[in-house]
Amino acid sequence: MRKICLALFAFLLAVSSTKAQDSFSGLIKSSPGDATKLFNAFAMPLFKGLGVDQNSGWTNTAKTKKLLRFDIRITASGSMVSTSDKTFNVTQIGLSDHVKPADPSQTIAPTFGGAKTTGPLLNIYDDNGNKVSSFNTPKGIISFIPAPQVQATVGVFDNTDFTLRGIPYINVGNNVGSISMIGFGLKHDIMQDIIGKTADKLVPFDLALAVGYSHLNLSRPLNVSPDPGSTPENNQQSTDFSNQHFEGHFNSFIGQLIISKQILFFTPFLAVGYNTTHANITSVGNYPVTTGTTLTPGPNFGNETYTTFTNPVTISENVLNGARADIGFQLNLGFFRFYASYSQAQYKSVNGGIGFGI
Repeated sequence: MRKICLALFAFLLAVSSTKAQDSFSGLIKSSPGDATKLFNAFAMPLFKGLGVDQNSGWTNTAKTKKLLRFDIRITASGSMVSTSDKTFNVTQIGLSDHVKPADPSQTIAPTFGGAKTTGPLLNIYDDNGNKVSSFNTPKGIISFIPAPQVQATVGVFDNTDFTLRGIPYINVGNNVGSISMIGFGLKHDIMQDIIGKTADKLVPFDLALAVGYSHLNLSRPLNVSPDPGSTPENNQQSTDFSNQHFEGHFNSFIGQLIISKQILFFTPFLAVGYNTTHANITSVGNYPVTTGTTLTPGPNFGNETYTTFTNPVTISENVLNGARADIGFQLNLGFFRFYASYSQAQYKSVNGGIGFGI
């Protein structure tokens, strides 16, 4: 099981591990406020995609299990970044006067889910309006955001299922990062409450309410070094940049009304509901940002100087908050299960996998 989780996660983060690391690192070239806005605008499709994926694959049927009956499933979801989220305008995200496009006509930058072309050149200015540095916004990485789900479901009481979802802590390596996840879900057959124990005979379908919560932790290394030839602004600036990484914590919730109909071994289903994801992102460590030039006479006169900022990027916001619809099916072939579904939320997504149970 752990090897399967490792393989799925490796696919998620190693698709372009070095490029992604360089992309995120390249965003932290300005003061904390501007770096946060650039980081958020670039990475938002990744955050949304992970949120949509976290809320996927909880169930493929409204029918609940009998007491202590269970199934275990391994699935993977993939969300598709919408066209509107593949680019952003650097002049419309609230950057300060310290960061401006070098060419006023070149302002459209790719996001994480955008084209693999370098974004516009941005100049950095000091408090006196002097240009001290410049950088290009990074290329896009991938427009299809995949994520694994591993879960076990058991029938507990009163036509109710309990689901435990999780990924053990997995570290793929210094160039890729690590992931872990834990989640809990409940599904209740409401037809039994409305009609009673004869619901199976009176109604030709199953109807259930389901809720799910999951918490995902994601960590990825960063590598931001001082610009070549630059020196610390003063002796109070840290020169230790060894522990740079970003940490992401995603809390997702979904509530659904599910209807399904079992036809022999085939069970199609339809679900409508509401899902949310709140993301907390921090760039951990010390980061050198070019902020001026040396004016003191001496061998370093005129050289760029940098200021060291600790944990400069902090993002805390709802990245998902809206309605969701799922359609799909479950195949029961004796002991084995096969699952597939398509979802429409803030991003379109697909989910599929295998499992077993009784």
